[in-house]
Amino acid sequence: MAINVLVVDDSAVMRLLVSDILQHSASLKVVDTASNGKEAVKKTLELSPDVVVMDMIMGQYDGLYGVTQIMKQKPTPVLLLSSLGNTDLSPILQALQAGAFDYINKPAKNNTKIRDIEQRLIRKVILASKADLSKLGHTQINANTHHHTFSDNLPYDAIIIGSSTGGPSALEAVIAKFPGNLAIPVLIAQHMPENFIPSFVQRLNKLSPLKVVMGEKDMKVSPGLVIIAPGNKNMIVRKNRLGEAVISFTSKHFKEFNNPSIDALMESAADVYGKKTIGTILTGMGKDGTSGIKKIKEAGGFTIAQDEKTSVVFGMPKEAIKTGKIDNIIPIQEVGNFVVSCLS
Repeated sequence: MAINVLVVDDSAVMRLLVSDILQHSASLKVVDTASNGKEAVKKTLELSPDVVVMDMIMGQYDGLYGVTQIMKQKPTPVLLLSSLGNTDLSPILQALQAGAFDYINKPAKNNTKIRDIEQRLIRKVILASKADLSKLGHTQINANTHHHTFSDNLPYDAIIIGSSTGGPSALEAVIAKFPGNLAIPVLIAQHMPENFIPSFVQRLNKLSPLKVVMGEKDMKVSPGLVIIAPGNKNMIVRKNRLGEAVISFTSKHFKEFNNPSIDALMESAADVYGKKTIGTILTGMGKDGTSGIKKIKEAGGFTIAQDEKTSVVFGMPKEAIKTGKIDNIIPIQEVGNFVVSCLS
């Protein structure tokens, strides 16, 4: 049976282009279109589509309005397709928090370039149709305002986290639980468009007492620093001439995903930190991180995967668990506190 899709965009040309792309797949059927968030809510109530593909910038009744009202009145997976992310990630993150399934960056200023994301759009719509609506949005973020007592001889030297679809909200839930005096660094690879990363870093900085930055070449990996991989390179960690851990980048192409590659980051961390590494795989589709988490475990490190119940997409955690190299499988709301407890 075909997946019924409602396409929402204030541009008539874009509605035609997106509809045409989706109907290239035998699995998808565009049942109607809408020109703003209010009309999207009305047609969602009338037609009960399996997935709504939603633009963000649509005048008074924008995509955020549409997502919020759909999730209140008739919860339905909403895939955001917008060029807004080229300039401002904040409304996208608000929409994800309100319950949107995921986002795709729409090419800016050139409608014909929408064809460049055809296969990714089709894949994400199919994936969205399988989403468990109870896992979308509304994660309660309660930041840790208390300092933690750490011993002078810590069992681990670094926390490495990989995430993809559903990752922004999951990372917020984890990072917010880390105390302001966290005694080791946190390195993160999140599959996210390059231009989204700076806004995401800013958002995490507001949610956490820790300093959150985007990784730069030769940046010293210091205790309490949260370093997010850029979206246009494969970030790794290495030792410099003084024996200090620093950020670097590799031109190596990884099989599962690139720019950033979770495997690249985790494999390099296993080389640098060995048995004193905590590796964590969060929600996401695909297999990125499977090789890296395996290497961390084989180096003697400790490994964690998010559980199926709280994963928006139980792809990456599932593949990691299948290797037999995961020590603990944990709900997302408990991951942050659990990691801190590992340092006691």
